[in-house]
Amino acid sequence: MPELPDIELYLHALEHHVVGEVLEDVRLASPFVLRSVEPPVEAVKGKHVRGVRRLGKRVVLGLEDELFIVIHLMIAGRLRWKPPKQKIPGRLGLAAFDFRNGTLLLTEASKKKRARLHVCRGESALAEHDPGGLEPLEIALGAFRGAITERNHTVKRALTDPRVFSGIGNAYSDEILHRAKLSPLLWTQRLTEEQLERLHEATQEVLREWVERLIAQHGDRFPDKVTAFRPEMATHGKYGQPCPVCGDPVQRIVFADRETNYCATCQTGGKLLADRSLSRLLKGDWPRSLEELESLRRK
Repeated sequence: MPELPDIELYLHALEHHVVGEVLEDVRLASPFVLRSVEPPVEAVKGKHVRGVRRLGKRVVLGLEDELFIVIHLMIAGRLRWKPPKQKIPGRLGLAAFDFRNGTLLLTEASKKKRARLHVCRGESALAEHDPGGLEPLEIALGAFRGAITERNHTVKRALTDPRVFSGIGNAYSDEILHRAKLSPLLWTQRLTEEQLERLHEATQEVLREWVERLIAQHGDRFPDKVTAFRPEMATHGKYGQPCPVCGDPVQRIVFADRETNYCATCQTGGKLLADRSLSRLLKGDWPRSLEELESLRRK
């Protein structure tokens, strides 16, 4: 699933391609991708794009008349920039947004069509799509401490909970925990002050570094490959490969439809997190599906 750095990369590209342009048409290849009925999708046609923003892991296009298009890419949804009036690809295509200077395609490389599109009017309606998590790049240590210790979860779960922090998912939580030298299964209310400081610093460092790296790699080009698996990553997707810090093989935890990668030497004092009690612990703390996790809202 595209996470905070990936969404920021999309926003950087969209700033150069669609802000200030008129959205001439919206074409839907699948009626199921549109999850709202009021206002109708026709309301956005002919409107100027005033700006773009991130809402959690969602891409938001802000248009005239307080209209917003909210795109949640979920796991396999992607945005692609093509020449004007580009045909929607038959197998992957979900929707097309037509501008004078090109077509923004929404695609999804999965049989399970999870990506979704909403149209809403007004800031209050847009806020209903916000899970409520704090912005991790803006949060001070005190607010970070309060957010992550409000509920007692494993630190991996807390980092990826959209009610706690905005935009962090499976991939970058692995990278953050490796940088902080913390086990993914530490309980948040048992973290020491020194561990909390390390985690806060690592969260901001990792996310900021990846935003800057991705934008530097692409410049003003629209990204053609947004992935959770990148060669520069330390642990995520690197099971069995050497840790870049100590050289020992990266380990993994597999639960439900997610895999967590970690270095036992750097993060758990050499202990492997693959005993029989693990599945029982995770069953009580982690949502079993992505849909369950993404449906969480701060009340």
